[in-house]
Amino acid sequence: MSTDKKRVQFRAPDRLIDRADALAEVLGEDRTDVLVTALREYLQDAAHDDALTQEIAAAYYDDEITFEQLKALVGAEEAANLRVLKQQLDEDFIDEVADA
Repeated sequence: MSTDKKRVQFRAPDRLIDRADALAEVLGEDRTDVLVTALREYLQDAAHDDALTQEIAAAYYDDEITFEQLKALVGAEEAANLRVLKQQLDEDFIDEVADA
């Protein structure tokens, strides 16, 4: 995993931050560690959600996200499969247009 870090700032409900702070206290960590862990786990779970994977694939097919973004979201193997499928879909579209 990369050691490069980016500072981010966001607003969240007080109650949510209070819960993160309480958990950090229990774990002997700081708020950032708790939030990074939660975000990492959420993104990992999201990558295995079929409906969300379909939305991600659709965004890639529509050129709304890059291949690198796709790979970061669904993993290298799934991204490679989706890239091949996109190429096949593009070729089929070109063939249909040419036949029309």
